Amino acid sequence: LADYNLPGGMDGLQVTAKLRERLHRQVPVIILTGDISTATLRDIARQDCVQFNKPVKPRELGQAIQRMLATAPSSAHLHAASLAEGAGDPGDPVIFIVDDDSHVRDGIRGVLEEDGRIVEDYASCEAFLEAYHPGRAACLLVDAYLPGMSGLELLQWLRDAGHRLPAIMITGNSDVHMAVQAMKAGASDFIEKPVGRGELLAGVERALEQSRDANKLAAWREAAANHVAGLSARQRQIMELVLAGEPSKNIAADLGISQRTVENHRAAIMKKTGSRSLPALARLALAAAWTGADEPLA
Repeated sequence: LADYNLPGGMDGLQVTAKLRERLHRQVPVIILTGDISTATLRDIARQDCVQFNKPVKPRELGQAIQRMLATAPSSAHLHAASLAEGAGDPGDPVIFIVDDDSHVRDGIRGVLEEDGRIVEDYASCEAFLEAYHPGRAACLLVDAYLPGMSGLELLQWLRDAGHRLPAIMITGNSDVHMAVQAMKAGASDFIEKPVGRGELLAGVERALEQSRDANKLAAWREAAANHVAGLSARQRQIMELVLAGEPSKNIAADLGISQRTVENHRAAIMKKTGSRSLPALARLALAAAWTGADEPLA
């Protein structure tokens, strides 16, 4: 548990890197910070650290610590765990579906099984966690809004526990805010309800492919960054406000420009980035934020 800003020339992330290097293990780390800039949050996420904004709520911090301690392997088990992960089933990956709507689960299962996929489905996050065993190639499809543990909380739990399970969040129609939160929590992608067959299969294949091949993930992020780099400073500013859920009328008032000008900029943003919808724009902007290029999201 470390503060981000520390005296003496090293910050919390540098201490984390040194500690993990010295111990030769991925020690779970929580970083406390009052700096919520995109660059800082991105750096924290890149080092697989959990981040809490100051002032910290003791109860939430305590719960996070308990989860991380419960799932962190002891040093005596590190070698065995490494062998177990390497000995996973080399066959086709399994696709996990977590949704409390049986009709949605059945529909997604039907599409995936018709495509030759192995599928397991669960009605709740709790049921999924009870059955889940890491080590096998897999992809998670989880609904954002579930009774009990939400889909977003499940993604955060998996991330805190160090499980690198590629995940796709299923969101409501045009729920851009949830999509953004999901990708910040570790989702590799998101799709909207009603789930289309083509988008579903493409999303699953993309998530599995990028999980297997880091170069393809880097190429996707680099392409996204290039699209965002083609926007003017004003267009990037408007894009941030749009993805924050602000309507054009409010954006115009905040920036002191006409609503028509905002709409023209929005149209130009969609055209320059090749985005056909707000969720597609959010996906691209978040991917670009990982590259260290111009920061598209505040």
